[in-house]
Amino acid sequence: MLKRVIWLLLLCAPVAFVFELRHGSPLVVFVASALAIIPLAGLLGDATEALAAKTGPRVGGLLNATLGNAAELIITLIALRAGQLALVSASIIGSILGNVLLVLGAAILLGGLKLGIQRFNREQAGMDATLLFLAAIAIAVPSLFNAAIEPNLVRVEKLSMATALVMLLIYVLAMGYTLFGRQLQPEVITPVAPPPHDGPHWSLPVSVGVLAGSVAAIALLSEFLVGAVEPVTEQWGFSPFFVGIILIPIIGNVAEHVVAVEMAMKDQMELSLNIALGSSLQIALFVAPLLVLISPWLGHPFALEFSSFELIALISASVIAALVAIDGKSNWLEGAMLLSVYLILGIAFFFLP
Repeated sequence: MLKRVIWLLLLCAPVAFVFELRHGSPLVVFVASALAIIPLAGLLGDATEALAAKTGPRVGGLLNATLGNAAELIITLIALRAGQLALVSASIIGSILGNVLLVLGAAILLGGLKLGIQRFNREQAGMDATLLFLAAIAIAVPSLFNAAIEPNLVRVEKLSMATALVMLLIYVLAMGYTLFGRQLQPEVITPVAPPPHDGPHWSLPVSVGVLAGSVAAIALLSEFLVGAVEPVTEQWGFSPFFVGIILIPIIGNVAEHVVAVEMAMKDQMELSLNIALGSSLQIALFVAPLLVLISPWLGHPFALEFSSFELIALISASVIAALVAIDGKSNWLEGAMLLSVYLILGIAFFFLP
């Protein structure tokens, strides 16, 4: 039922287009664009999954790892090109917080209420939690060191780019270990069979066509969305920071969030955990450094420089995710605790000027 409602949101796409074309209400453009992106992000995920099913487990794994947060990447690229750097940095932190606290919290809560205590691969969850904490350190170090380096902006950019390259290297090594490294240690780690493909069974040309079409549509609607952020925030009193850290991440990842919760309620907590933590790692170790490296060509250099509020929230989320994953089991109370932390942070960010 929920998926059918999400698909109905596609009807908002022509509304956004008409209002943007006629220079109508920015609020209508913002809301309609945001709602239309939700099913398109799900369609992009379905196309990626269908392609992965056609190309085999290894290439499919790489496709999922690369395109898993494509909608989020498109939105941040559009915002970066428009020079809204604060919106970009907030959406990066917000995506990590949303996956670690909101999505994982909802999955653990609802799965625990339905099935009681759930168990998962403690070693894999611990590895993901360690990588997440490493990502938090990688983001925090340039942010803190830049205070001593500024106002030398050239050195600030060089520090961010060097750190971004190291982050991408770690991401590549982590993906290589996940896809290939386990085969070198069969006596230590027993590979878990991947879940059956239950998405759309499209042909290769159809999958590629849907992928290209959804990317183009998301890019167009992202233009509308980003262009309407400033007038909407001025009209309704929201800060662009709040829009970036809470609203944008939810818009780009609703379909993936629903899947993570569904998997937990089907007693596939390990897969749910992989979706939530894996998406966070992709944002932190792939999307963020990629934006740093691409930004000079878009005319607005983006540095790994985040506020103390963002860093506190990021490190707090990393720590609590590690504590949840460390024992290899979860219950509904842990999910409620994760959601409460996200709610507290959301309230605090709302009141932040």
